[in-house]
Amino acid sequence: MKMLNLRSMAPDFDTIAVVAGGFRNLALRDLRGRYVLLVFYPADFSFVCPTELQAFSDRALEFRNVGCEVVACSTDSHFVHCAWMGQPRKKGGLGDMDIPMLADKSMKIAKDYGVLDEKTGLALRATFIIDREGLVRQITINDNGVGRSVDESLRLVQAFQFSDEFGLVCPVNWRLGAKGMKPDEDGKVDYFKNAS
Repeated sequence: MKMLNLRSMAPDFDTIAVVAGGFRNLALRDLRGRYVLLVFYPADFSFVCPTELQAFSDRALEFRNVGCEVVACSTDSHFVHCAWMGQPRKKGGLGDMDIPMLADKSMKIAKDYGVLDEKTGLALRATFIIDREGLVRQITINDNGVGRSVDESLRLVQAFQFSDEFGLVCPVNWRLGAKGMKPDEDGKVDYFKNAS
């Protein structure tokens, strides 16, 4: 399995997605100019996956408000995605979703991103932050038994945007509204002098 490198171009995809209950083609290039949080998950009708996807969908507007689209992807078909959305949340289904769900039945997208488990044909629980120019800025892969944090994903998107806009770096636990650090010796000294 070949992993992507940080700051490399994110592989384009062009596939059928379930968007607002209907089918349409979606390509990564269609989202250029915005950040993209690409969320791979192992399988529809599974256990941890609906908890994550519901949470990302419920907070999709928060991501959009900072110029980021959340897109989910598994190796299931668009028909299976629709069936899962038709199942009520109280029974482990998704219900209405506010994020596109990519169908990767050929497994090409998962392969291109280096997150396909060849033994099972399932995508790993992986997250990619892709910037406005299409560069991969962050990669996280969890073992399948542990879900991601929506708060941390949003914080990371905001931190990369802050760093891009102001040319500063974001120290540990940086949150929107906090000070950044100039990436030089003077900036480091100034940061630590004023740190509480």
